[in-house]
Parts: sequence; structure tokens; C-alpha cells
Amino acid sequence: MFSRIARTSLQKSSLRLFLRAQSTNTLTKTQLPFTYSASGPSFIKYTNEHEWIAAHEDGTAFLGITKYAADALGDATYVELPEPETEVEAGESISSIESVKSASEIYQPVAGTIIEGNEQLSDSPQLINEDPLGAGWIAKIKLKDIKDLESGELFSIEQYENFLKEDAH
Repeated sequence: MFSRIARTSLQKSSLRLFLRAQSTNTLTKTQLPFTYSASGPSFIKYTNEHEWIAAHEDGTAFLGITKYAADALGDATYVELPEPETEVEAGESISSIESVKSASEIYQPVAGTIIEGNEQLSDSPQLINEDPLGAGWIAKIKLKDIKDLESGELFSIEQYENFLKEDAH
């Protein structure tokens, strides 16, 4: 009985690890959103609007769009950056991205204060397409309460990947 439970648990852990390793929607581990702290982010969550948020232990978080969103937008031509020191509530639009296909609003998934926008996007909006989960981050935010990331409305990587599969049908 115990070995069957252990085997099942190990299989589930291996599947989660496999999904994380295979997903194109995981953070680039060599770029700032991940490397801000030595241990990496404490939380990485995704929204049904295809944004990601990576929060570090000190309450600093980075916000961007997923690979899925970047691909759907097409070639980014302009990124409107959020204003530093702006307090935002969950669900507020903080930025927009214009592309050859369309324009899209970027929403803040949890309350906080904008520390800065990614100024590299002003000169190189294509970073959104080249590395949306790394160099193409949009905003650095001081979270009001890191526990807000435990909301049932935000997805883990596994939940987000399942959401994409269900959304495709």
C-alpha cells in the first residue's frame, strides 16, 4: 500500500516537473524577473488574461505576458509602460501593448505600487516577443500583500497549461 502511494506521489511529482520543464510559459531563469533574488521568486502565478506575476520574498514582483499571449499578439510595435509610484488595485489596467495585429491591455492581478516599468521595452518592444517571460517583463511592483497571490483566481503553471488546453477546445 505505502509503495503504491509513494509511486503515485512520485509519478505526480515527475509529471509536474516534466510540465514545468516542457512549458514555454515558464520564466527565463537567466533574466531579471527570476534573478532579482538569489533564491528566485517565491511565487509564480498566471492569469486567465495570460499575464504572469513572479513575486520574491521581499514583496517585490515582476509582471509580464505569457508566451501564448505574445504569440497571439504578433510582433509588438509599442509598449505603454506604467507610471512609477502609481498605486494599483487588482484588475486595473497598468499598461498596453500594440502590435501589427492588435492592441491589448495588461492588467494587474493583485494590489500594489508600481516601482518601475521596463524601460528597455521603449526602444525594443520586440523583447515582448523574443523573451516575454524574461527580458520582456513589463512592470516591477511592490505588492500590497504577497498573500494575495494565493487567490484561487490565479493559476500555477500546471493549472495555466490546463486552462490553455481547455480554452483551445
